[in-house]
Amino acid sequence: MSADKAKDKAKTYKLSLKGSAKSVAEFFEYSINTILYQRGVYPAEDFTPVKKYGLTMLVSQDDQVKAYIKKIMIQLREWMIGGKISRLVVVITSKDTGENVERWQFDVQVLSKPSKKSSSKKTSDKENAQPSEDAVAPPAEKTEAELQVQIQSVFRQITASVTFLPELDGNCTFNVLVYADADSEVPMEWGDSDAREIQNAEKVQLRSFSTNSHKVDTLVSYRMG
Repeated sequence: MSADKAKDKAKTYKLSLKGSAKSVAEFFEYSINTILYQRGVYPAEDFTPVKKYGLTMLVSQDDQVKAYIKKIMIQLREWMIGGKISRLVVVITSKDTGENVERWQFDVQVLSKPSKKSSSKKTSDKENAQPSEDAVAPPAEKTEAELQVQIQSVFRQITASVTFLPELDGNCTFNVLVYADADSEVPMEWGDSDAREIQNAEKVQLRSFSTNSHKVDTLVSYRMG
């Protein structure tokens, strides 16, 4: 009887972790789209409104952008469920100069279990990986409504960031970097990258949110002038 209960408990944890991983991956998908829209990386007419998190979100309809984000999300969900992700980064780069002008960093912690020593499979600059930490205490059980309120706050801050971020000059493009554990299976089309850090950057820490299994912190770095 007790063995059955233990199995049930393990199954419940796995389901909870899987649901949390799906929620975080979904948040990343909408975050990428929101950043591209708010920062004017692509024309406003390339985006269409959808309802999500009780907000009106804007999602790219550009075929190449959609295909790129979809490819990332398919792999990201798999890594998230396996607890392999420590960070996702969206880098905006000037097409004219090739310089990185803005860097959105989302750090991921798996709650209630010891975090492994972070390493970067997508980026080879291991000095930029988060230092390993002891187990992080899990938060109190969170409802969908409470999670939505926290995620709303993050997206409102991303939207409001246009008030302090410098206007992007000229044409820009973007790349997504994923920091995954060294033992992660990486598709052939994924390549290594440096950390794409911005020299002498200004940094602003934005709000974080947490599910019952993950915590996500947000930081934006940008170049002045």
